[in-house]
Amino acid sequence: MTGFGRTARGVTALENLRRVRQTAPEYLRGPKLTYEDYCRMPAGLRYELVEGDLRMTPSPSTTHQRISRRLELALHAWVEDHDLGEILDAPLDVVLSEHNVVQPDLVYVARERLGIIKEANIQGAPDLVVEILSPNSLEWDRVTKRHLYAKYGVREFWVVDPEGRTIEVAVLRGGDLVTLQVYPVGSVLVSPLLPGFQLPLDQVFR
Repeated sequence: MTGFGRTARGVTALENLRRVRQTAPEYLRGPKLTYEDYCRMPAGLRYELVEGDLRMTPSPSTTHQRISRRLELALHAWVEDHDLGEILDAPLDVVLSEHNVVQPDLVYVARERLGIIKEANIQGAPDLVVEILSPNSLEWDRVTKRHLYAKYGVREFWVVDPEGRTIEVAVLRGGDLVTLQVYPVGSVLVSPLLPGFQLPLDQVFR
């Protein structure tokens, strides 16, 4: 597969490729895209690859970035102080398989699994994944990527809703990420994966 250009025309070509693959009979769809194909995409744009299908991700809003920074600072301070592992933020490729590459907003990798963090990417499922919803990513983050994270063994998943001002905490049980609790503004989030960690949501959504 050849790379697409950086112009709007190139993006249209990418979208056309996806439409053709999705609507054509199975025997005409061709192979799924791989991480190697993903790495050929134009620099400067954000992509994710799920089951061989490519999605271009718009840049986040300023509200999204403020929330991400507050969450990262709180998580980083706790993890660093207790020598628990490492917190990393987007953009960073998390390679779950040859056909599944995502860029979560924040990830936590426990100390005993730090070997999955490589120079270019993370190779394997982080222990904790945090996704901050955007208006154009609701279904993508809540459903598509949630199923993917469960499939590859992410132990805990936070869904941060800036509009509703809530954080949903889900844990891996029986192969699914099951909602444990939805924390609203005014409450204090706790994490099964990080005993003792407390996050007042008033600080996140101020």
